[in-house]
Amino acid sequence: MTKPVRWGVLSSADIAVRTVIPAMKQGEMTVIDAIASRDASRAQAWATQLGIAKAYGSYEALLADPDIDAIYNPLPNHLHVPWTIRALEAGKHVLCEKPLALTASEAEQVAEASKRTGYLVAEAFMTRHHPQWKALHDMVDSGRIGPLRSIQTIFSYFLDDPTNLRNQADIGGGGLYDVGCYAINAARYLFHAEPERVIGLFDIDPVLRTDRMMTGLAEFADHRHLSFTCATQLVPCQSVQLLGTKGRIALDIPFNAPPDAPTRITIDDGRDLAGGGRDIIEMPAVHQFTLQGDVFSRAVLGQQPLEWPIADAIANMRVIDAFFRSARTGEWEALSSFPSTSDL
Repeated sequence: MTKPVRWGVLSSADIAVRTVIPAMKQGEMTVIDAIASRDASRAQAWATQLGIAKAYGSYEALLADPDIDAIYNPLPNHLHVPWTIRALEAGKHVLCEKPLALTASEAEQVAEASKRTGYLVAEAFMTRHHPQWKALHDMVDSGRIGPLRSIQTIFSYFLDDPTNLRNQADIGGGGLYDVGCYAINAARYLFHAEPERVIGLFDIDPVLRTDRMMTGLAEFADHRHLSFTCATQLVPCQSVQLLGTKGRIALDIPFNAPPDAPTRITIDDGRDLAGGGRDIIEMPAVHQFTLQGDVFSRAVLGQQPLEWPIADAIANMRVIDAFFRSARTGEWEALSSFPSTSDL
């Protein structure tokens, strides 16, 4: 029987200790063997609470542990690249929280380190491991709604605490990095393409200096469009609508799908506005973070290739870069001068 992958968690970030670690502990191929924090007592407290064998008072000590096969990196955004590279150089595979980097150039540094060391690295978009997204993808590809022409997405929440990492501009805070990246990733996945040009409208918090609301447009080949709003200071809302020439598809809870309740996909052929052509498909409850951990573990074990390797993270960052360029210029920004993921 194949032994599971032994994981170490680089920090006691809330997403790690409250969501990802409990989920990964349920996995078939994952064992959470160690956790590290800059505060040794904090690391030990979480290790005790979560049933983790080892606690380290420094990230360096965790990376030096010869028994650890893979690292989950949920550090603040500006630390993703340096500590992911250090983990790769220490002989560990790395699953890094999104966004992998703050620029495409930084993401390329991670790709170079992965190639040089021979260890895997991937960006942790948990949503693409949920079966509702695979079902959505297959429906689009099968022509269920005709050619997909438009994707409309909203992802917002309200958080104005200046001490929260998501509200600190100098370390990668703001809505586009935090939740706008999901809309971009989803459109690239469903259109099977990279956008040709983008433009964004940004509402910058005058005190925090982060993008508290951003609306983006991305044009793909053949005049296919993504339109999305992401925000850190709006009412919580998640929405994905796909519009084709013969119907539309919507996800009830596209991003933070509950692990203990089914999700729903609505398909509507548009025969009337009252929903006469509506069909609802219920997807069974799963924990997308559990699935994410097992998928990466199987890649580490050589049982399957990474479906979304580092090239995908670089491509997503190129789009984010273009939106930030648009914020500075107020103009459409082209991506045509950049190589496609197949060139990486």
